[in-house]
Amino acid sequence: MAALYTRAFPGSRPWSAAEIADLAAPPGFAVTAPAGFALGRAVADEAELVTIAVDPDARRQGAGRALLARFEAEARARNATTAFLEVAEDNAPARALYAAAGWRETGRRKGYYARPTGAADALTLAKTLG
Repeated sequence: MAALYTRAFPGSRPWSAAEIADLAAPPGFAVTAPAGFALGRAVADEAELVTIAVDPDARRQGAGRALLARFEAEARARNATTAFLEVAEDNAPARALYAAAGWRETGRRKGYYARPTGAADALTLAKTLG
C-alpha cells in the first residue's frame, strides 16, 4: 500500500508501510482493491475517510467509486451513521467523485494545503450513511 500511495500522490510526502499499518489498526480499517485502497476509521457513530489511493494507470475506470462505496459499507458495518472527509479545493476529480456519491460540503480550512504557487483550501465534507 505504501508503494501505491507514493504512485497515487506524487509530489506529496510518501506514507511508510508502518504509518499505513498504524492508520489501519483499530479503530482504523482498510478496504482494498487491485487498483487501490481506502483508509478510514470509525468511532462511536462517526467515520472518517482518511485517504483513497488509486493507481494512476487505473484512474477514470471506477476504482475510486468502488473504494468509496466499500469504505461507506464498512463504516456502516462499524455502526457509523455519519462519515466525514477532507479534500483539497483544487482536487476537481476527487470533488466530483464525492459529490456524485452524495457528500456535501460542511466547512473550509483556508490555505490548508501548501502548493508551489500558494495554498489551497481544504473542504470538509460529510455524508449521512443511513
